[in-house]
Amino acid sequence: MKLILREDVYNLGQSGEVVTVKEGYARNFLLPRNLAMLASAANVHQLEHEKKVIALRHEKLKGAAQEQAKKIENVTVKIKRKVGEQDKLFGSVTALDVAEALAAGGQKLDRRLIHLPEPIKAIGSFPVEVRLHRDVVAKITVIVEGEAQA
Repeated sequence: MKLILREDVYNLGQSGEVVTVKEGYARNFLLPRNLAMLASAANVHQLEHEKKVIALRHEKLKGAAQEQAKKIENVTVKIKRKVGEQDKLFGSVTALDVAEALAAGGQKLDRRLIHLPEPIKAIGSFPVEVRLHRDVVAKITVIVEGEAQA
């Protein structure tokens, strides 16, 4: 099924592209969320007209993302967790924990923008990517500290 993407979809394409996907993916995910529209002749013609608007919107979003990246670049977040033997954490530190710690520090971010390849399960300092836009990536440092058990 051929679709025109309205927004960027990770691992599929960028807005304005014509992509071919399976019908189930289009019917159950892309179309209900208004992430794409059918690639009919009228829609393709309308897309050509809207490409300029899309380009301006992307530049505006990229500019906003760059401003936000300047604010959070080199931010250090400290998270305390209970530890067991050999400084192993009980549980782990996830993107949600990092987002909550950033929000406590005054930087509100969606947890989905924080890229952790896998949850942090040890004490130490870890570099973490924050993907604010497809072209803008900021780096923050997450310091996981051990908390004494009672």
